[in-house]
Amino acid sequence: MGGKPVASRPKRRFLCQSCGYESPRWMGRCPACGRWNTLVEELERPEPAAGRPRSSGAGPVPIAQVESCAPGRMDTGVEELDRVLGGGLVPGSLVLIGGEPGVGKSTLLLQVSNHVAALGRPVLYVSGEESAGQTKLRAERLGCLHPGLLVLAETDLDGVERHLRALRPALAVVDSIQTMYLPALSSAPGGVSQVRECAGVLLRLAKETGTAVVVVGHIAKSGALAGPKVLEHVVDAVLYFEGESGQGYRLLRPSKNRFGSTAEVGLLEMTESGLKAVDNPSAQLLAQSCPGVPGTVVAACLEGTRPFLVEVQALVCPSRLALPRRLAGGLDERRLHLILAVLERRLGLRLSDRDAYLRVTGGLRIEEPAVDLAVAVALVSAAQDRPVQGGTAVAGEVGLAGEVRSVGGLGLRVKEAGRMGFVRCIVPAWGLDRLGGGEQPELL
Repeated sequence: MGGKPVASRPKRRFLCQSCGYESPRWMGRCPACGRWNTLVEELERPEPAAGRPRSSGAGPVPIAQVESCAPGRMDTGVEELDRVLGGGLVPGSLVLIGGEPGVGKSTLLLQVSNHVAALGRPVLYVSGEESAGQTKLRAERLGCLHPGLLVLAETDLDGVERHLRALRPALAVVDSIQTMYLPALSSAPGGVSQVRECAGVLLRLAKETGTAVVVVGHIAKSGALAGPKVLEHVVDAVLYFEGESGQGYRLLRPSKNRFGSTAEVGLLEMTESGLKAVDNPSAQLLAQSCPGVPGTVVAACLEGTRPFLVEVQALVCPSRLALPRRLAGGLDERRLHLILAVLERRLGLRLSDRDAYLRVTGGLRIEEPAVDLAVAVALVSAAQDRPVQGGTAVAGEVGLAGEVRSVGGLGLRVKEAGRMGFVRCIVPAWGLDRLGGGEQPELL
C-alpha cells in the first residue's frame, strides 16, 4: 500500500529547571533535588548534525610525548583581574563571571573589551539584555569608544555563532548566558537545557577559533550561579564578583581556574569613571576607622596570598523581644550565632537577652575563619562598653571549646599590621616560632 510516510512526532519530556533531572511524565516534586513545581515540558528534537562535536581523528599518545603548549596570555587592562586569572586571559578559554545585579559585571567587561581593542585586537561584545544604544550610553560614560570594539545586540546563539566564526575576534563577551537561546530547543531562554547547550556551543567555538570567551551569569537567591551545575563544570574559570551596590569596593574571587590558582583575589573600587584596582587595600579600608570606640576592632585578614586589614564593628544592647535579634553584615550570620554561644558558655558572658549586630566595614564579605577572634573581641568590647587598646590588630580562629586556633599566613598578617603602624597583634600562640625576625608588632 502506497502513501506518504508519517513524520515522526517529537517526543515530549520534562526537565527539572533546578537540577536538570529528566522524566517522561510530569511530577509535582523533582525526585532528584526535592523541589516543587520545577519540571517543565520540552520537546525532544534531534540535534542538528552541524552542532555535533567532531572527532579530531588523533589517536592516543603517551603523555610524555605530547607537545606542550604555553599560550600567551592576553592583558585585560585591569591588574586585579589579571591577578585572579593567573596573568591574563588565555586564548581559547571560556570564563564565567557571576555576581549580584548592579555589582558592576558589565562595567568591568566593557572596560576589558575596550582595552583589548586598543591593543589592536578585534573584540565582539554580545549584549542580550541591552540594546546597542543602551550599551553605547554606558560606554560613553566609561570612555570605552574604541572603533575596534564591536557591539552585537542578539539573543539567538546561532546568529552569534555565525558572527564569531566570520570575525574570529581575540575576545568575545556574552552578556548574559541566561538570555541566549538555541532555536532548535523548545524551552525558554534561561532554562536548564538552553543554558547547558548554549554553554557547550560557546565552549566549542572558543576551542576551534582560539577566541577567549567571557560569559556573564546570573546569581540565584541562594548566592550560587543560576542554571545547571554543569555550567560551572564546562567553563575553564569561574569568578564571583562580590560587593554591595551601595558600597565602593568589589571583591573578585575565583572558585575554579584551570590556568591559575584559586587562592588569589582581586580588590576593585567603583568610581565615576569605572572600576579601578586598589593598590593599598588596608589603607583605604581603614581610612574611616573609628579607633577608641567600644565594639570596634581591626582584623588581619588574608584573601589568597594578599593580606589586608579591615574594621569589624559590633553593637550589643538590651533586647525587648522574646528572641533577641542577631544581624551580621559582611559575615555569615551562622558564624555570629556560634561565637555568641562560645562567649556565653565558655566566658560566662550573658548575651541571650541582648541584641547583637555585627558589620564588616567597606562592603566586603569575609569568609575565612581567621576573623573569628576579631568578632569575639568586638562583641566582648561592645557588651562591656570598653574600647580595645589602640594600635591593636587581631587574627585567630575560635573553637567550640573556647580555644584560639592557628590560622594560615600568620607572618603575612603580622607584617601587614606592622606596615600599617600597628604596635601589637593578638594572634594564636601556635606557629609563633615560624615568624621571621625584623620589625613587627608586639605579639600577644
